[in-house]
Amino acid sequence: MKRAYVAAAATVGLFVAVQVGALALVEPFVDAGYQTVEDPSDPTNSLLYVGAILVATAVMLGAIRLGIEGLLQGLIVFAAVFLAFYVFSVTVPAVVTYAGLNLPAVAAAALLGVGLLAYPEWYVIDAAGVVMGAGAAGLFGISFGLAPALLLLAVLAVYDAVSVYGTEHMLTLASGAMDLRLPVVFVVPLTLSYSFLDDDGPVALENGEGPDDGDPNADGPGTGESDGAEALDGEEPDDTDDTDDADDVDDPAGEAFARDAFFIGLGDAVIPTILVASAAFFRPGDVGLLAVPGLAVTLPALGAMAGTLCGLSGLLWLVTKGRAHAGLPLLNGGAIAGYLLGTALAGVAVAEAVGLAPYL
Repeated sequence: MKRAYVAAAATVGLFVAVQVGALALVEPFVDAGYQTVEDPSDPTNSLLYVGAILVATAVMLGAIRLGIEGLLQGLIVFAAVFLAFYVFSVTVPAVVTYAGLNLPAVAAAALLGVGLLAYPEWYVIDAAGVVMGAGAAGLFGISFGLAPALLLLAVLAVYDAVSVYGTEHMLTLASGAMDLRLPVVFVVPLTLSYSFLDDDGPVALENGEGPDDGDPNADGPGTGESDGAEALDGEEPDDTDDTDDADDVDDPAGEAFARDAFFIGLGDAVIPTILVASAAFFRPGDVGLLAVPGLAVTLPALGAMAGTLCGLSGLLWLVTKGRAHAGLPLLNGGAIAGYLLGTALAGVAVAEAVGLAPYL
């Protein structure tokens, strides 16, 4: 139980780091002109993003099945460097510039990429994940208005459930991503001697087959997830080789956290945090900013944060029950519920809270 508490606390800490980082980046990103769409209130932005997820997933699955995993590695490391540059460009002083580029920010982002390729130990993966997660959530948060953000979270929660309990099509992607030591997971070590570099990782079963004859050491049933930037939840890399995918949890009853490390998908933290950043930037009902130095914080944003962490607590509790579950329905559902509670406490009308007031 002590290791369970350590893993749970560390996981919550990583989620909070992504959330706080995204809130800290909201105003700098806006000042830098990093809003990625012309009309943030257009709900079709969410559908385009979901379409991009499907295309990216198909490309990465194709790369793994064709035996060109190097392409997958290159794509994800490039994405990590790209997001890191956005973050460092507004946080690292531009003491040296060339052609309008902040060279120290370029160097910091490149160093992160080199670290991921040369020495992807768990602390390198986690550090990169916090930077990527905060950056991605901040960028999408200021680019998705309230209605598109809510729609995005709802659609991805449904898609996650379908991919977990139905198609399970992310098994191969998750296994391949883990083999390549890519920054698609947060890694929470539970022993001082743990090394992600020496971890064989979970083994994904073809066709999502489960354990044979009740053998606790057999490979567990696989679960799927909504995008390629996510990986395994609550897996056992060493002892029981249970297989999980992107935002899902799979753990034998009575053996929860009986392992050297705990894995949870980066997308688990990023997707609900988009709503947190959106609520802070678009401020439904013109709610006031709270007096938190360096952060764009509103009561609805705090509600979304708290709701996400409540959903995460439920997900971690399910780990101890030994059942496989999709992560985003709980996490996104918690974020949406917490956001709506926060808007209600702030006295915001429901139509304004969900971004429909301009259409009524």
